[in-house]
Amino acid sequence: MRLGKTIGTVTLVEPHPTMRGGVLKLVVPLSSADLARASADVTRADGPAEPLVAWDDLGAGDGQLVAFSEGGEAAQPFYPLDKPVDASISALIDHIELSLPPA
Repeated sequence: MRLGKTIGTVTLVEPHPTMRGGVLKLVVPLSSADLARASADVTRADGPAEPLVAWDDLGAGDGQLVAFSEGGEAAQPFYPLDKPVDASISALIDHIELSLPPA
């Protein structure tokens, strides 16, 4: 599981029947360095990583900090429905407290 920030929504014109009932969000993965740079206000965290598309049935808003899973772990909660997802938002993050090593 990784942390990321939502930056937008993907809209499908004709979704596959198994994709109905949820939303696809664009998520930018965040590293620990990204989180440390924004330790005062984690919602301002922004990372240089390439955004990915993640299934969201939790209702994440734009700019929300989220935890997401990738690969087989992302699709596993939907078994036996076999949703064709490669990333899935697993949690909405309200607060993170970082303990940074002394510099």
